[in-house]
Amino acid sequence: MPQSKLVKKLDFIFFDAGGGHRAAANALRQVVQERGSGFQIRLVNLQELLDPLDVFRKITGLRLQDIYNLMLERGWTLGSGPLTAGMHLVIRMFHRQQVRLLEEFWRGSRPDMAVSLVPNFNRALAESLGRALADVPLVTVLTDIADYPPHFWLERPVGRHPGPAPQYVICGSDKAVEQARAMGHAAARVFRVSGMILAPKFYVIAPLASEQRAAARAALGFDPQAPVGLMLFGGQGAAAMLKIARRLPERQLIAICGHNEKLAAELRGMRHAAPIFVEGFTKEVPCYMQLADYFIGKPGPGSLSEAVFMRLPVIVERNAWTLPQERYNAEWIRQQGVGIVLRNFRKIARAVEELLDPENFARYRAATERMENRGVFEIAEILEKIIHRRDAETQG
Repeated sequence: MPQSKLVKKLDFIFFDAGGGHRAAANALRQVVQERGSGFQIRLVNLQELLDPLDVFRKITGLRLQDIYNLMLERGWTLGSGPLTAGMHLVIRMFHRQQVRLLEEFWRGSRPDMAVSLVPNFNRALAESLGRALADVPLVTVLTDIADYPPHFWLERPVGRHPGPAPQYVICGSDKAVEQARAMGHAAARVFRVSGMILAPKFYVIAPLASEQRAAARAALGFDPQAPVGLMLFGGQGAAAMLKIARRLPERQLIAICGHNEKLAAELRGMRHAAPIFVEGFTKEVPCYMQLADYFIGKPGPGSLSEAVFMRLPVIVERNAWTLPQERYNAEWIRQQGVGIVLRNFRKIARAVEELLDPENFARYRAATERMENRGVFEIAEILEKIIHRRDAETQG
């Protein structure tokens, strides 16, 4: 048999709502390829597959993922819980059409495994894959710390003909594991890993000696001996960063604004007693985190996990403006003891003072150091095991 016939093809399903799903797909693909498993991985943008059915685009002229990103950039997240429920209703209305489109795609793609790194559409992904390729497993990798039921990440296992669906779930927390089992997923098909997917560069960045760190901080205009906070609100930035900077006039800050050029310009033009270093979209987040002492941001699973991995105690807010799927993350922060959760950022100055109290800071820092996240490597290994299990069952 030609060697090409032995290559296993994996489809990684993502979209660009928020940017974290694409980043997770890219990180996981890199690790899988570096393991030398011989898998052929294709990144599949679900938004593009479903564009013909994007009712939101027909009404507003914007794709669903673009509407979501605009909401994040402008801070229009109040009432996002009911909006999510409404979105799920629209998705259910077009469920059959989604299944037909995806079924056609699977028949042409013919992967050996489909890996979903997206919420909201996993029922359609499972049903369509079952109709097209009944023995191909669907693996859902939660890129949130926990699910936001109903119909967000987890759906009840979908039966397939002639047999049951080979569906698997990979979770980064005990809470998510409990949710998956409560939805009816068999324990043998629910995997617990040690955390969210991080880019491999977080694991290879060289530690800085104290002299190197001081010199790098000075090069950004900081007093090397004074604490530096890092503000990061995802790939679209957030207007809240302006308010936070104004409430912390005496604090040195790194502000990473992502693709929000207007925000970056306003921060650069702001009068601020202490130095602020403003960066737009960058792939050097690990380097900036090395130079910071603490993190201020929204409780998004990606940036939050990155900060904790880099041993930065965190300050976040949790209120009606917090995205519903990120609200559990605030509880997770309290449970793990890695930072402070505020009702809003109006009290950010007091929170920073509390966090930087030497005794408190040592406690928060120690909590981050107790956490070891190797999730992306564990997921790559799990995918290999599932493929090998499928091969063994097929041969048997």
